[in-house]
Amino acid sequence: MRFFLFIATFTSLYTSMHVYAFLKLRRAVALSSIVTALIVALMILMILTPIIVRVVESAEFERTAKVFAYVGYTWMGLMFLFFIASFTLDVWRFLVYVAERVLKANLDALKFSPRVAFLLPLLVAMLAAGWGVIEAMNIRTESIVLKSPKITRPIRIAQISDVHLGLLIRESRLTKILEKVTAASPDLFVSTGDLVDGQTDSLNGVGNLLREIQAPLGKFAVTGNHEFYAGLDRSLEFMRQAGFRVLRGEGTTVAGLINIAGVDDAVVRGYGRSKEVPEKELLSGLPKDKFTLFLKHRYDVERSAEGLFDLQLSGHGHKGQIFPFTLIVRLVTPYIAGLYTLPSGSRLYVSRGSGTWGPPIRFLAPPEVTIIDLVPEKTSQGMQP
Repeated sequence: MRFFLFIATFTSLYTSMHVYAFLKLRRAVALSSIVTALIVALMILMILTPIIVRVVESAEFERTAKVFAYVGYTWMGLMFLFFIASFTLDVWRFLVYVAERVLKANLDALKFSPRVAFLLPLLVAMLAAGWGVIEAMNIRTESIVLKSPKITRPIRIAQISDVHLGLLIRESRLTKILEKVTAASPDLFVSTGDLVDGQTDSLNGVGNLLREIQAPLGKFAVTGNHEFYAGLDRSLEFMRQAGFRVLRGEGTTVAGLINIAGVDDAVVRGYGRSKEVPEKELLSGLPKDKFTLFLKHRYDVERSAEGLFDLQLSGHGHKGQIFPFTLIVRLVTPYIAGLYTLPSGSRLYVSRGSGTWGPPIRFLAPPEVTIIDLVPEKTSQGMQP
């Protein structure tokens, strides 16, 4: 039910953006009835593209689905950026209108014609989208060092999150991500959800790339909401074939050095597809003298579990992926991206994500691979957490 509610809400908002853009276009340019009909038909097709992609992909017409995905999702990013730029300009025009009434002055020099009011936001959107495509391909390495008396020898962790392997994120993009992982030579390799985004049947080559990554202390993963959307059983099989141990409400101590625990995403638990283990109970059962690494897809922190883990690794939000969506994410959570120290002393690191969802665009929210160095407190003089 929640998934369908999300789809209905998203489709309504996305349709509203198209209506807004169409009205802006019609005010800026005189359109014949034929051109109007063609534009309306194109917009309806773009609105329906996410559904079309899923249907066509399920029917195993992969090339057709990929074309629809590239065109439709790029259009989605462009439409969002146009809406934001145009709405911002509308706010400016409203303020000029109010100023004219209050000051009883002529402020025509500060006004824009309907044509300029359409073309200027369109130009801004196209430039931002172009930059966002480039930024999405530029995988960054974020490095942090954490000191702890529970660490007896240095341990390096590589985290990927929100890769969204599917029609748009394939071998070439994953290779760039894994190059960052390989260069770091991690002891532990973890995936904090949304590794896959669509049908997994055609991802064998991608799975091989992941399987080649070796980590002395192991490879661990947890589910995200998109593992559920893509088909939970197939997603779990893909992750296991890629060499990950999937933690589903369970924890373990690795080589006597570090505790690792993980839980399913909330959407998986919500549909009864997960073993319900309270986080407090799960984490309380691990050796307290060992550093506890907690893998959880979403950035929320259960208060009852605070203090029972040393570091929670999460993702999910993509830092909004396309600014200013970041500001909307901030309304939902204070944990946007980066490292946070919780009141209990536990730490939370929220990844911006390594891939993209929907539009192959990341604007002012570049993708990342995170490298976390856990070091003994007594040997880390001069290092900053």
